[in-house]
Amino acid sequence: MKNPAFEPDTAPLEVLPRDLAAYRKGNVGIPYVHRFESGRPGPHVLINAITHGNEICGMVAATHLLDTGVRPKIGTLTVSFAHVEAYEAFDIENPYENRQLVHNLNRIWSAAMLDGPEDSPELRRARELRPVLDAADFVLDIHSTRAPVQPFWVYTEMDRNTALASAVGAPQVHLVMPPDLFPGTGVMGYGRHGDPDSDSGGSLVVECGQHFAQSAAALATDVTLRFLAHLGLIDASAETPPPPVPQRYRLLEVHMVKSENFAFTRPVIGFETFAKGELIAMNGAEEIRSPCDDCTIFMPTRMPIVGREAVYLTVAI
Repeated sequence: MKNPAFEPDTAPLEVLPRDLAAYRKGNVGIPYVHRFESGRPGPHVLINAITHGNEICGMVAATHLLDTGVRPKIGTLTVSFAHVEAYEAFDIENPYENRQLVHNLNRIWSAAMLDGPEDSPELRRARELRPVLDAADFVLDIHSTRAPVQPFWVYTEMDRNTALASAVGAPQVHLVMPPDLFPGTGVMGYGRHGDPDSDSGGSLVVECGQHFAQSAAALATDVTLRFLAHLGLIDASAETPPPPVPQRYRLLEVHMVKSENFAFTRPVIGFETFAKGELIAMNGAEEIRSPCDDCTIFMPTRMPIVGREAVYLTVAI
């Protein structure tokens, strides 16, 4: 039976994948990883694209850097295409199906997973990319969203990440993640990047908008260039606007899909608000209710799969 809380995806496919074979060799001995050293002191900055196979705005930003010959004035620039195997599984008839092959590549960056006995395309690629993350001082991990919602930053709640996102500028919305609430360990939380006592410079995720929207690709490229300019690797654009006043939300709860009968109480795409105690969704027989007034939801699932994330509950701060 059709679930009225889940409307079909109708967003146009404005930007589609392109062949990445020309970028496969890289120059550090790891496929699809390119590194450029300035020979001058400065930070090592990693721009990471397609952590999920169908989040192609990052591909647009990364290929822009490589195709236009962007090189760092100081420090080191690394450009990585993370999950090309999932990216190449794209099917235009089912454009949302190649997010991952087995594991979510943005949830497995813990020592327990990387050093454990499990195997999957994602674990093999994460193990291959470990030295890339280990070497970086600053990380920009570029993502997009299934629903056409406003773009936003995501980062672990640390002063260095807050300052970095605020200085880089748009998007205006920040989703702040307390370290103990993030489900699994993401790229932004791997190793010293997730350690509040480390000397890592900062690690951010930018959610640029709907997967296949031209606006998401344009924002991914713009954010990437502003990120590099803020850190001194390239010159800032004369047209760069002043950073907006951030609108921050702190994550309160993450709910996972526990039942095939998961359903929201009304159609949602993200950024809807609920009053304290208001019923947000039914997770089988379990109720998901708002823990506070003006609870804002982020990333509600549009395809509930048992074991995957259902919804993030947040509050403005």
